Amino acid sequence: MIVEIVTFPTPTGWDRDRMLEDARHVIPKWTANEDLLRKHFAMGIGAAEGTSAGIYVWPSVEAAQKAHDEPWREAVKSRSGSYPTIRYFDLFLLVDNEQGKVTEWTADGKARSPEHA
Repeated sequence: MIVEIVTFPTPTGWDRDRMLEDARHVIPKWTANEDLLRKHFAMGIGAAEGTSAGIYVWPSVEAAQKAHDEPWREAVKSRSGSYPTIRYFDLFLLVDNEQGKVTEWTADGKARSPEHA
């Protein structure tokens, strides 16, 4: 399991409402992607103001790269003025208080309950 963090400049003049309006247009794309487990839309605050982010949970880097192909990168550049920065992280443990659940993933991506949860 991986977390992909995509950052890009918030388009000039776009406030939270405009970002939300834009994000709503891509809901069908992301809900139709069978590889995507979760996507968070975020805007920087404080020191991070002026930067927006997508935080994704995928089964693999390959799944993330398939979704974030060259046309997608060009669309981000067209809206924000620059290409996104993409970073990948191994998601090995998740504490989900909202669902009352703790999940651990093995190196090969299999979910399991941790021994001391």
